[in-house]
Amino acid sequence: MKKIIAILVVLMFPMRSMASEADLVIPDAIKDQSILYWGFLITIAGLLFGFYQFVQVKKIRAHQSMLDVAQVIFETSKTYLIQQGKFIIILFAFIGTAVAFYFGVLSGKDVINPETGITHFEHAFGIGGVLMILGWTVLGILGSYAVAWFGIRMNTLANSRMAFASLERKPIKLLNIPLNAGMSIGVVLISLELLLMLVILLFVPGEYAGASFIGFAIGESLGASALRIAGGIFTKIADIGSDLMKVIFKIGEDDPRNPGTIADCVGDNAGDSVGPTADGFETYGVTGVALISFILLAITDTALQTQLLVWIFVMRILMIITSIVSYWINGAITKAKYSKVDELDFEIPLTTLVWITSILSMVVTFVASYFLISDLGNNLWITLSVIISAGTLGAALIPEFTKLFTSPKSTHVKEVVEASKEGGASLNILSGLVSGNFSAFWLGMVFFFLMFVAYYASTYGLGDIMIYPSIFAFGLVAFGMLGMGPVTIAVDSYGPVTDNAQSIYELSLIEEDIEAITPEIERDFGFTPDFEKSKYYLEANDGAGNTFKATAKPVLIGTAVVGATTMIFALILVIEHSLGIKPEQVLNLLNPYTIFGFLLGGAVIYWFSGASIQAVTTGASQAVAYIKVNINLDPDAPKKADVEKSKAVVKICTQYAQKGMLNIFIAVFSFALAFAFFSAPTGIVEGMSEADLLLAAAPVSLFVSYLISIAFFGLYQAIFMANAGGSWDNAKKVIEVDMKEKGTDLHAASVVGDTVGDPFKDTSSVALNPIIKFTTLFGLLAMEIAISPSFREMAPYFGIGFLAIALYFVYRSFYKMRINS
Repeated sequence: MKKIIAILVVLMFPMRSMASEADLVIPDAIKDQSILYWGFLITIAGLLFGFYQFVQVKKIRAHQSMLDVAQVIFETSKTYLIQQGKFIIILFAFIGTAVAFYFGVLSGKDVINPETGITHFEHAFGIGGVLMILGWTVLGILGSYAVAWFGIRMNTLANSRMAFASLERKPIKLLNIPLNAGMSIGVVLISLELLLMLVILLFVPGEYAGASFIGFAIGESLGASALRIAGGIFTKIADIGSDLMKVIFKIGEDDPRNPGTIADCVGDNAGDSVGPTADGFETYGVTGVALISFILLAITDTALQTQLLVWIFVMRILMIITSIVSYWINGAITKAKYSKVDELDFEIPLTTLVWITSILSMVVTFVASYFLISDLGNNLWITLSVIISAGTLGAALIPEFTKLFTSPKSTHVKEVVEASKEGGASLNILSGLVSGNFSAFWLGMVFFFLMFVAYYASTYGLGDIMIYPSIFAFGLVAFGMLGMGPVTIAVDSYGPVTDNAQSIYELSLIEEDIEAITPEIERDFGFTPDFEKSKYYLEANDGAGNTFKATAKPVLIGTAVVGATTMIFALILVIEHSLGIKPEQVLNLLNPYTIFGFLLGGAVIYWFSGASIQAVTTGASQAVAYIKVNINLDPDAPKKADVEKSKAVVKICTQYAQKGMLNIFIAVFSFALAFAFFSAPTGIVEGMSEADLLLAAAPVSLFVSYLISIAFFGLYQAIFMANAGGSWDNAKKVIEVDMKEKGTDLHAASVVGDTVGDPFKDTSSVALNPIIKFTTLFGLLAMEIAISPSFREMAPYFGIGFLAIALYFVYRSFYKMRINS
């Protein structure tokens, strides 16, 4: 493997290239904008808010039996995360080399000595500059890794507290504990991200700041890709291995004797906590870097650049405040309405929080824009506010449309239940596929509406201050979606806590001796436990958790796709500047290379979906084989979890997660390089006619359309898979909670559907988000090398080599990952 990595690095950078990233210079005037320095106070306050929430959750008392189980889950999760950290170091070994070689050797320009007339190559960055960029790449990785650590610690504190609170018969506590934990994670994540970006903007020298932003984004993308993809594979191996025991041995949910139960709890954190927090950190950062790059490349007036950069960052700072204020408002409403109720629809307060945040954010957008950019002319402050608000509205609309297909109360989920009654697992699966397909259609309509609003608004004067105004508008839509980022992350983080809480309740064995435990709880905690109602609360709240995990997925994937269109803009400018042609002359549907790129992008998306599910399938088969041999169902045996056997299952999950991740990562990496090099314009010579130049430049369209294809095929594939999986998951929940049909043939059919949906919604779909962004970021780098004059003639030959490497790892992703291979 080390040899393969070395070959990748050496082959990747054979010649110097023209690098637009090196030309991203932040105006010096930005450092004189005193308003931005207040951002440090806001972000530090945000971090303090997050840690205050952390302490408040930690202070909640719970029975020791539940705290002990939660600690086992955390310690096992910690072992997994440390192992993933070591894996990321391996990946950074060649990504870091690539970044260093690119900025240290390739970036620069030819300079003519006025005295001698001799041309020499002048590097854009010295050793110190390259080390600075590498340092920010490392900080990007560490940022993703740090928020993953924080998220997993927060959730493993909240899960046991929620499990115990269910006994008190106060459902508002079961709402507040996971929501407080989620807000802690969301605010810390966004505040840390913004703090680091403000440091780059205000304290890194302008000539290095743009490249530092790029390095930071690459680091975030690498960390998030590894944690999201591997975490998604891990969690579903454990989940399927645990769930199938219910069908095979007819045992209950989260039976402590099942070695897969603790592994499943670890997987909930690996896939639903570690992955989403790292992914959210990366999404927020990469989208910001895309907008910064656009402003610097599309606008030549440095004063205007400065004004728009200040506007962008102030808007981000204010969104931390609006999210926290919305959370407080929603908390007051919830307390007034539900503090004394015995029944609670957990989805209602979460939905209210999303809408309050969206509306307040839109109001703040218009007010802040008026004070910051009202002098731009043509009422551009209104235009820009409308575009951002379209994204912010989308962040509330998308969850509503998603719930139509994934909520336990939705018609589509009810249809899955009815199909299961009539035709068992077969019709259950077919009905879930229908739900996923319909959801992709309707959410596609929502994205079309949002982007059309952005485009239409951009026609009102935005073209007077920049080129390609619609591209900037699309980026602002993604920016608006992330404007309520803390709340989006909070409702997403709600799910793993509710899921773990059920397992902890069962694993604690608190019901084994009710007669003894009841007076103990009355004495130590001051209330009489209601064991029957507690399970109902936990399962009902888990249904809400499933729904809101599902609602966050399309928001994050949507920002990746919409943001990718802005990042691709940098590549379009490179083509224009390097080849001296208008991009629209070759980037069109009449160019056959455009069609080739669309075909290739779709092919890679479908391979990725299959490869990630294959890793889950093979890993789950190994986990099932181990559990079947090692599960102890002897009636006389103690009904408690065997920690050593559970760790063995975790080891199996980790092993196959990393195998699958390695195959996928190297293939995606190599495909980007191969298709970029195939797009190199060959045969260009001075003095050739315009017609011949356009013919020679035609291949560059292949890679641009490849990136667009990856984004849009990925969007629909991710939405389809996520919502099909969500409908299967909550159909099972309806059968368990509302119909009380556990242990029946109907329940078994729903479990089969749910295990099909597990890798759909929590492996393939969610991992497409970082895959899209990593491919776009790294692809831009590759394409710049491919079209450089000194390398373009040789590029297709190197492309053949990288394609061979990619196809080999595609081969490995199935034939070396087969069951019992």
